[in-house]
Amino acid sequence: MSKQVVQLSRVVIRFAGDSGDGMQLTGDRFTSETAGMGNDLSTLPDFPAEIRAPAGTLPGVSAFQLHFADHDIMTPGDSPNVLVAMNPAALKANLHDVPRGADIIVNTDEFTKRNLVKVGYESNPIEDGSLDQFKVHPIALTSMTVEALKEFEISKKEAERAKNMFALGLLCWLYHRPTEGTAEFLKAKFGKNPEIMKANLRAFEAGWSYGETTEEFSIQYEINPAPMKSGTYRNMSGNLALSYGLIAASKLSGLTLFLGSYPITPASDILHELSRHKRFGVMTFQAEDEIAGVGAAIGASYGGALGVTTTSGPGVALKSEAIGLAVSLELPLLVVDVQRGGPSTGLPTKTEQSDLLQAMFGRNGEAPVPIVAPQSPSDCFFAAIEAARIAITYRTPVFLLSDGYLANGSEPWCVPDVSLLAKIDPNFATELNHEGADGTMEFWPYLRDPETLARPWAIPGTAGLEHRIGGIEKADGAGTISYDADNHDKMVRLRQAKVDAIARTIPELVVDDPDGDARVLIMGWGSTYGPIGAACRLVRAEGKSVAQIHLRHVNPFPSNLETILKSYDRVILPEMNLGQLSMLLRAKYLVDIIGYNQVRGMPFKSDELATVINDVLESM
Repeated sequence: MSKQVVQLSRVVIRFAGDSGDGMQLTGDRFTSETAGMGNDLSTLPDFPAEIRAPAGTLPGVSAFQLHFADHDIMTPGDSPNVLVAMNPAALKANLHDVPRGADIIVNTDEFTKRNLVKVGYESNPIEDGSLDQFKVHPIALTSMTVEALKEFEISKKEAERAKNMFALGLLCWLYHRPTEGTAEFLKAKFGKNPEIMKANLRAFEAGWSYGETTEEFSIQYEINPAPMKSGTYRNMSGNLALSYGLIAASKLSGLTLFLGSYPITPASDILHELSRHKRFGVMTFQAEDEIAGVGAAIGASYGGALGVTTTSGPGVALKSEAIGLAVSLELPLLVVDVQRGGPSTGLPTKTEQSDLLQAMFGRNGEAPVPIVAPQSPSDCFFAAIEAARIAITYRTPVFLLSDGYLANGSEPWCVPDVSLLAKIDPNFATELNHEGADGTMEFWPYLRDPETLARPWAIPGTAGLEHRIGGIEKADGAGTISYDADNHDKMVRLRQAKVDAIARTIPELVVDDPDGDARVLIMGWGSTYGPIGAACRLVRAEGKSVAQIHLRHVNPFPSNLETILKSYDRVILPEMNLGQLSMLLRAKYLVDIIGYNQVRGMPFKSDELATVINDVLESM
């Protein structure tokens, strides 16, 4: 039948269902097809911490949100234009985010009396008028899928599990997405079980055909490709980009990449990914615990490798003494902290920015550590290289503070020209460097470079460069054990000065102030970049002025930060914590920061930040 085709500039779709309904897979496949169409996109997977929560319950709801457009976008969207709800729990858990007039596709087969009672519905919302403000599309997804697969020699349960492919086929038809990529994916995924493969392909095709023939949908939608700079693109999640960035840093420095890690959500994907790349000389060690993971990484760095350990907040707490050891040894070490909600076990599958002060100060004694925070999923690649540059050049542990939002979210990534990536010189010590009292040359392991204050990095086994290491304080230069009070004071100050010196190689911040007359500055760090940028666009579209800066280097701060902060009448700082960076900035620069703080386990929405900016503008 003939269908009307409507052109849209952007769409936000959210798939929601039980953990076992395949919503993450469905969202990922729709995202891949959308990326192939050339749209700009941003995603937000949201899943429960329970491995298998009771079916049909609110704690077991898994969701995947995708925002795609014909123009540059910065967030996964504040609210969905389309909600696909596979059961009553999925509807109830997500309905509060759905704006009036949005489309809701519901799987009517799951709206049984038992399932409704399970989540507290006294009556069926599809029938009682409570959804009248939305465009509801009741579809028997499960039974239609089973009917489409009745010729296959599979169980009813196996047939029902393919309902997510039926839903994916329908949404691909509705938004003119290609199907070839999903077909190839299903053939590869289920190639060892041909009957299951054919069944999923048939379910996908049936969903497409249903959209083509049903009267339920009389309109198809098209979203043109977004204008982007020329290049080769691929869809990239934050954890994948970070993994590739670590491999790139290894190649740029000529060092073997060694990962010592203990699995922890949401950082485990980095271990999984790096274990696939032995052909690049990557070595991965799944340790028995967090302490063993970081200890192995420090040992690898001592041996001349690029030592990396990955974790989340609870793991950082366990690694803290070993990180302090690396500070004392002055060896390169990358500590990747993919932050999640806390304290303790907290919210393992949610996001937060609450580990900043732990990264800054979470060690005994004066143990300064540089901190780098990527701003988007694709920026995790470049942030990993930058963290490695600092660690190798300055002989220091470096924290790379990602978070669950960046780790699991994805966006188009323009594959860089590797010839343009700067080399990182490990500059290993190969010769004796100090003239002794008797005139003979000897090796001093703590004789510092005058510019970087970094000590020599001597690979064990290098003839004549034998030296002692350990956690007890070293004598300045000679590196022998020292309990001298003045020496300890000097070494503490030297380690701090070394970290402070990093600021000389950090690019100065550039203020985004299109009109050049803004009196209000909004700043952020890490993953708040997208929501803050989108909020600024909303405020500027109203004809108002607001300036924006974003910190990638959180320790040390860029050299011109103080000047910028003191150039504006008001400074707003949204954080997914209770004001940790705000406290640091107030203490260092005596600037009255206006904090906007939420710890909901979810990223900020651009419209709420726009409201914050407008409230400050109106109060002036």
